[in-house]
Amino acid sequence: MIVAGALLVLLALLGAPLFAVIAASAMLGYLRAEIPLSAVPIEVFSIAEMPILLAIPLFTYAGYLLSESRAPARLVRLTSALLGWMPGGLAIVSIAACALFTAFTGASGVTIIALGALLYPALKQAGYDDRFNLGLVTAAGSLGLLFVPSLPLILYGVVAEVSIDELFIAGILPGVFMMVVMSLYCLWVGRDQRHALSDFSLAELRAALRDSVWELPLPVIVLGGIYSGYFAVSEAAVVTAIYVSFIELVIHRDVSWRQLPDIVRQSMLLVGGILLILGVSLASTNYMIDAQVPQMLIGVVKEYVAGPTSFLWLLFLFLLVLGAILDIFSALVLVVPLILPVAKEFGVDPIHLGIVFLATMQLGYLTPPVGLNLFVASYRFDQSIVRVYLATFPFLLMLTFSVLVITFWPQLSLVLLR
Repeated sequence: MIVAGALLVLLALLGAPLFAVIAASAMLGYLRAEIPLSAVPIEVFSIAEMPILLAIPLFTYAGYLLSESRAPARLVRLTSALLGWMPGGLAIVSIAACALFTAFTGASGVTIIALGALLYPALKQAGYDDRFNLGLVTAAGSLGLLFVPSLPLILYGVVAEVSIDELFIAGILPGVFMMVVMSLYCLWVGRDQRHALSDFSLAELRAALRDSVWELPLPVIVLGGIYSGYFAVSEAAVVTAIYVSFIELVIHRDVSWRQLPDIVRQSMLLVGGILLILGVSLASTNYMIDAQVPQMLIGVVKEYVAGPTSFLWLLFLFLLVLGAILDIFSALVLVVPLILPVAKEFGVDPIHLGIVFLATMQLGYLTPPVGLNLFVASYRFDQSIVRVYLATFPFLLMLTFSVLVITFWPQLSLVLLR
């Protein structure tokens, strides 16, 4: 079994599909425990009985459709009309636009690609330093994972078996806090740049509002529908998918009907990968529970950790490393079932744990040497990876400060639930 385990680790390092490695480890565990292997496909099939999973493909499809339309350009125009009159306002425009877009796409790399073409040259034209521009667009792409209808938030709720509605509420203040800290840093960096992007124009604001009038109700539909009790999360996903399809295919006609099959295919490739990993991870998790792995982990941690504060420090460092080597979806389904019982043992609220988990994993997108957004930005803007490292480092420090505040100030996540 030790040789088999080492072989699986080697295969993972060589690039074998993650779901195959997890499935193989689950089957090895089942064989060792003399459990019929038919339990593995039964666990995979069991995810079809979770109604909330309907939200994952629908929100993903809506996000991909928005990214292929002119919605990013309309969003940037509207935020520029609202904030462009402020000295240094374009940096704040970039942060707000990227956060909102990432919330709907659930993928920060898509945000860098979709909005980078608009924001990167605009920042340069406004007089910002090129290194600052590169770092800002790369770092801002990781914001938004704590806002509705973030796909990682939904997935955490499924894996941890906690209320997704409560996770949506809990993510609001921490997400805003991260945006505010980053905005203040941008204003400080651009303090010598006194000129605004543009003069405030009521006519331009009205035009931008008219241009975005169909996309603006989206957050209201999702949030208002869920919290008013009219929609469940899965029903809100259905309404969102239909509404986005209508406005982009029929009203704006940014996307042709011929493009739609390819957009559906691209979005469902992501969904298929997530569901495969989730299915085989459920099988692996159940084996670990039967083998009392969480209890053993609690015992080990208790030997070295004295209380909740020490545990949160250990969790922060662990997730920071994990986020740099593993994508957020894989980390959710692999790690959450293990750390959740340990966190409960130290009195950490599962909702707060979810916000800390996702906020820290955001940092992983920017953590050298293998943070995903670093490579996306390097490819998108044709810059060396070392230059991207240096450009994003100050933003990584600001976001690290934000995450530490979120981690050790639970009320920031939980106050709206009280």
